[in-house]
Amino acid sequence: MADTPPDRLSNNPRSPHFDMEVLQRGIGVRFKGRERTDVEEYSISEGWIRVAAGKAVDRHGVPVTVKLSGPVEVWFADAAPETEEGGDGESEAHPS
Repeated sequence: MADTPPDRLSNNPRSPHFDMEVLQRGIGVRFKGRERTDVEEYSISEGWIRVAAGKAVDRHGVPVTVKLSGPVEVWFADAAPETEEGGDGESEAHPS
């Protein structure tokens, strides 16, 4: 898995942009210079996020969302998972 988050990601399992592995790793989102924790979906290249519109739900019980446009920055909330190979070994310090 790469150290860069995907260009577009959704937390809705019905979306084609849903990726459970990436979501379990954790994603941080900064929109217009402010960190957001309520993002339902984002697109970096198109410059938008979707957030829930209050407590409103549609007739199927799915939260109603609004699309906000602006600069979007995303990052992984935690470090990349360790591989079986042990990595490059530079981060380990061994006493001589």
